[in-house]
Amino acid sequence: MDFLVHFISDHASHAHWFIFLGLLLAGCNIPISIDLLVITAALIAAQFAPENLWLLYGALLAGCSFSAWISYFLGKTLGSKLKNWKIFQPILSEKKLASMQKFYQKYGIWAFIVGRFIPFGIRNALFMTSGMSKIPFLRFVILDFIACFIWISLSFTLFFHLGQNFDTLWAHVKLINSYIFIAFSIAVIAIFWYKRVNHIKSQKSKTL
Repeated sequence: MDFLVHFISDHASHAHWFIFLGLLLAGCNIPISIDLLVITAALIAAQFAPENLWLLYGALLAGCSFSAWISYFLGKTLGSKLKNWKIFQPILSEKKLASMQKFYQKYGIWAFIVGRFIPFGIRNALFMTSGMSKIPFLRFVILDFIACFIWISLSFTLFFHLGQNFDTLWAHVKLINSYIFIAFSIAVIAIFWYKRVNHIKSQKSKTL
C-alpha cells in the first residue's frame, strides 16, 4: 500500500489521463474496477494534487460516460454474439440479461441511477443490455449521463472528504493491522501450546 501511495503521488499531475484511459478500458469489459478509479481520483485530489480537482472530476465524468457508450455499442453491434465470448459470459448470461431488461422496463431512469451504484459488472450488463434492446442512443446518453453525474458527484465528494483525513485513517489502519497480527500470533501460540499439553497428557496416560 505504501508503494501504491508513493506511485500515485509521483504521477499525480498526470493521473487524470491514466484514470480516463482506465475507464475506457473498463467499458471494453476489461476487469478494471471503476469504483477503485473513483476512489483513487478522490484521494489524489485530496492529498497529492488539489489543484487538479476539477480535472480529475471531469476525467471521471467523461470517462464513465464514454465507457458506458462503448458498452452500449458493443451490445448493439455484436448483440447475442457476445454471449459466446468467454470474457463476456459472466455478465451476459440469459438470466442476467432477462433481469436487466425487466429492471430497465420497470424503473426507467431509476434503473440507471441504481445500476450506477452497483459494482461487479452490473453496470456493463445494464449498458450492453440497453444496446442489445435497441434503446435509442440519445435516450440512453441522457438517462445514463444523469445517473452518472449523480453517482460520480456523490462518490467523488465522499471519498474526497475521507481522503483529506487520509493520514489519520491510514494510521488507524496500520494500528488495526498491528492488533490483528498480535492477536493472530497469540492464537497460534495458544493452539500450539494446547496441542503440546494434550500430547504430553496423552503420553502420560499411555505410560500409566
